[in-house]
Amino acid sequence: MAVVRKAAVTWEGDLMKGRGRLTAATSGAFKDLPVTWASRTEAPDGRTSPEELVASAHASCFAMAFSAGLARAGTPGDKLEVQATVTFDKMEAGWRIKSSALEVTGWVKGIDATAFEKAAQAAKDGCPISQALKGNVELSVKTTLA
Repeated sequence: MAVVRKAAVTWEGDLMKGRGRLTAATSGAFKDLPVTWASRTEAPDGRTSPEELVASAHASCFAMAFSAGLARAGTPGDKLEVQATVTFDKMEAGWRIKSSALEVTGWVKGIDATAFEKAAQAAKDGCPISQALKGNVELSVKTTLA
């Protein structure tokens, strides 16, 4: 059965001076987050951007996929700290997301750095958000086993 999630935005004004309010319509986990063009291309100043939301989605998806892979291998992690850095840049064809770089530090007993790296690569390649970005965005992962 398919799972459906919804978000909603109300935008007022033109692109450059306008502003929006973003809400997690399904869960209600956040409501009325401010978003502007300037928060995408300049300083965030307390506002979010689609790219920050993509980074959030990628980091959390990767953490879940990595955790599941480690457990399947018999080495469940005690803790994973994941950061995703999404780069949004102006290209010849216009603005686009160029890359999503994951960094993970893991506290995992019974695994060596090589196996940890291999599991991280598999999670990067297999998580649904990576799959959605694959072919359009450069994906990478850097690992540290604590």
